Amino acid sequence: MADALEWLREEDRLILRGELDQETVVALWEQREAAMAGIEVIDLNALQRVDTSGLALLLHLVDIGRQGGKTVNLAGMSENLATLAKLYNLPDRLLPATVS
Repeated sequence: MADALEWLREEDRLILRGELDQETVVALWEQREAAMAGIEVIDLNALQRVDTSGLALLLHLVDIGRQGGKTVNLAGMSENLATLAKLYNLPDRLLPATVS
């Protein structure tokens, strides 16, 4: 069984903890609009694992921000997530990463 996914909003940051995979994405998916209101950074530092369904959700969350007029960046993108995005040939602009 996957570790639970937890998320926390701190000012303009959405902090994700645990695993973002096919077993855990549904809860955040159901609350995606409220979770992303005013968010400019999605903090991935505390994520232990992301699979393809998690990648799809991250793409959607970034897009929700754009539709709301925000530039949403990802903080703490792991090498594994970056590799997964490259395997899908995703342009960097779809998952904009920040250093911190």
